Amino acid sequence: MFLLGATLLHAGSTDLYLRYVKAGLRPLLLLSGAVLIAAAVATLWYERRSKQAEHHHDDHHDDHREPRVSWLLLLPLLALVLVAPPALGSYSAMRTGTALQQAYGYEDLPATGPLRLGVADYAGRAVYDHGRELRGREIKVTGFVALDQAGHPYLVRMALNCCAADAQPVKIALTGKIPPVLQPDAWLEATGTYTPERTEDPVNNGPIPYLKVTSARPVATPADPYDETWNN
Repeated sequence: MFLLGATLLHAGSTDLYLRYVKAGLRPLLLLSGAVLIAAAVATLWYERRSKQAEHHHDDHHDDHREPRVSWLLLLPLLALVLVAPPALGSYSAMRTGTALQQAYGYEDLPATGPLRLGVADYAGRAVYDHGRELRGREIKVTGFVALDQAGHPYLVRMALNCCAADAQPVKIALTGKIPPVLQPDAWLEATGTYTPERTEDPVNNGPIPYLKVTSARPVATPADPYDETWNN
């Protein structure tokens, strides 16, 4: 219990937790870790006090030793700390339909300068707001590359409701000046402009907008590879 609590504190105090849950759950993760540690310390204190009351000689203290095999319970915790799972990528994205959803509304965008938008934000504005504030603007979007069976490129971000277990992709199809060689799962910052062109996701027939690319450059995998909400 103590080690599980310590593992949660370790994950919550580093970027490790972002591989499992969205950033907004960090306080609850830290609180859970602290509660588990407190419960473990209280349990240990209670057991030691009970043994001192029941036994008056040291040679009786080994009567109820826990089996050594119980230490195998540490293995999953060590795996959690030492072998963080990779973020979900193109394999999952192209086998799951786009999860794009219409937002209740969209915040006003800056009047001048390039627009830095999340994949789901651009896709939502392009599809459901018909690119009203996107026309004629330079747009920068970052995501990982995915290719369909025909080799058509997409820029994708996995969106979370809660945790990685419920992650679903939001996709943007790329057209225009696409780099000649694209590696699936490579992270890319695409600069381009809005186009009303659309396509349908072959998995669930969901809408996928296009981005007309004018330039693109590889970027490092972000610390938080997931979108926290459908419209970021």
